[in-house]
Amino acid sequence: MKLATYKDASRDGQLLVVSRDLSSAHYATGIANTLQQVLDDWRFMSPQLADLSEQLNSGKARHAFPFEPARCMAPLPRAYQWASGGAFISHLERLNQAAEAKLPRNFYAEPLMHQSAGGHLLGPCDEVEVASEAFGTDFEAQIAVITGDLPMGTKPEAALDGIRLLMLANQVVLRQLMPDELARGAGCLQSRPLAAFSPVAVTLDETGGAWREGRLDLTLHTSWNGRKVGLCDAGSDMTFHFGQLLAQLCKNRPLGAGSIVGSGAVSNADWSRGYNSIAEKRAVETLDNGKASTRFMKFGDSLCVEAKGKNGQSVFGAIDQKIASPE
Repeated sequence: MKLATYKDASRDGQLLVVSRDLSSAHYATGIANTLQQVLDDWRFMSPQLADLSEQLNSGKARHAFPFEPARCMAPLPRAYQWASGGAFISHLERLNQAAEAKLPRNFYAEPLMHQSAGGHLLGPCDEVEVASEAFGTDFEAQIAVITGDLPMGTKPEAALDGIRLLMLANQVVLRQLMPDELARGAGCLQSRPLAAFSPVAVTLDETGGAWREGRLDLTLHTSWNGRKVGLCDAGSDMTFHFGQLLAQLCKNRPLGAGSIVGSGAVSNADWSRGYNSIAEKRAVETLDNGKASTRFMKFGDSLCVEAKGKNGQSVFGAIDQKIASPE
């Protein structure tokens, strides 16, 4: 099944079930009002939503209506936890090579994780407000999962069983703020202010068999200002699968139902497939030409991120947003 959240002037929106082809939807009223309610009682509520999804896909849902991605909040507008990882080592290797730094050995043994703010997550068409163009606005297009409850110490294979839903994410990164934050030894806070998510979150069975052993074997289509910049395979070069990312987070803490974990920027060893982060493009330019030439995003710039199934249909809908000034 595919789930979305419409804006309704509340903080958590109104839950709806969306058809497989993303053409129609039906409110989940009577089963649950919000996605968090479903995640808190997954075993009881998800079968009821699955029944509604079957009715919708067969054309038997009595109160179906056209689905409008522009009305969507993030599928889960507020998360108890939002963290993204460094699952694609090729991305980290290029950034460190350009900076003439070596990755520590443990980068190949344990995934890097970034803790981000989950209290206000953007919908797929919401504008991304950035205080200044001088901050170096970048995107990190990635795959994300929403979890059920996971106890502290959960191992990778067991963690896979705790994944409830998949979606796309764009982590906004302010690259010019990162060096000072990292130099102070406090990690990234101001430099990772916002994240946006696809219109729908989907159960694993909705990927058409593309979900395999904690990896999503689909191509991520990324366009910047209407120009295709990335056609990266989200599965083949994923060094750490989602079970490993979740286990890393669970080492010393439990995860509550409604935690979101992202893969980090999807990247391939084959550079001809493009990029899902401007920083990686600039790193390649530095390695090839001695300096970076690609600029960061400016006010008015647009970003579109989408993944299509083997049948050519969009699986999650598209993140389609613009960078804007808060003034």
